[in-house]
Amino acid sequence: MVGGTYLQGFIINLQKVKDEDLIVSILGSDKVYTLYRFYGARHSILNIGYKIDFEIDTNLKGSIHRLKDVMQLGFAWMGEFEKMYAWQRFVKLFYSHLKDVEHIDDFYFVLFNEMLVKITKQNPKRALLEGYIKLLEHEGRLHNEHICLLCEEKIENNISLVRGFLPTHPKCSYSRSFESNHIEELFNEKSAINLNDEEVDYLWQIILQGL
Repeated sequence: MVGGTYLQGFIINLQKVKDEDLIVSILGSDKVYTLYRFYGARHSILNIGYKIDFEIDTNLKGSIHRLKDVMQLGFAWMGEFEKMYAWQRFVKLFYSHLKDVEHIDDFYFVLFNEMLVKITKQNPKRALLEGYIKLLEHEGRLHNEHICLLCEEKIENNISLVRGFLPTHPKCSYSRSFESNHIEELFNEKSAINLNDEEVDYLWQIILQGL
């Protein structure tokens, strides 16, 4: 709570300090908070990917404020291992992506909430893949002109993607090829509906290389 208002956010990193204390990084609607939590390691509600209500105690001496009065905001699939595992892996990558950023726009908080809902209804890797495309587009990193990263020639037929979903010719990157229209649909419509599970798994492995 800052000025009498509870805040909401997603825990994107936990760093143990001293005995059982934690430094907790939280994605809020307009910034990434870095807060100190006494005996935080004892509390199961503090975990990567969890959504929480919280207050900030600004009376703690030092350069970092204290996290207090934390309440977990559960979601329907928290007890489903496969979904939670994929979600937490994505969130860890996201922390590395925004590690040195403090003030942000609300896009990221809204995106996290959207992905929570989509994971309820569909395969988590598909939901996170579609969310990642939105992230790339928001940051101006989505390359949908189909020019090969390596030879700089136009990609006419099948396409391959490398880290950051940069496009290449399959023969240039020696990597898996996809039907160009399916990748166009993924990029333009933010939909992986025409990609099979094996293709989604392959793209998920690219995401795991880093956002």
